[in-house]
Amino acid sequence: MKKSVSILSNIVLSSTLFWGVAAAGADELVVKTPLEIPGYCHMKFPPMREDSLSWAKPVLDESSGNIIDFYGPCDHDPTGSAERSRQRSRGLYDDGE
Repeated sequence: MKKSVSILSNIVLSSTLFWGVAAAGADELVVKTPLEIPGYCHMKFPPMREDSLSWAKPVLDESSGNIIDFYGPCDHDPTGSAERSRQRSRGLYDDGE
């Protein structure tokens, strides 16, 4: 019983560390500077990888060579559904149509 608890706790710890590293990497790609207006920021981040747009949490494409220059709410999510729509509407990706 002690062995199975030990193995289970190691699996949980390993998976937590594995997923935490990916989340920390995405945060490093976003530069956020608060503006004089409360709640608003200037953010710079790369676009999302086109192949990850259908995922629950898309991935930023640091190798694209492009930077999105965003002015808006500080709680804006660079990989959220609003940003996905914005990037598609600006022609950054072809929807296959």
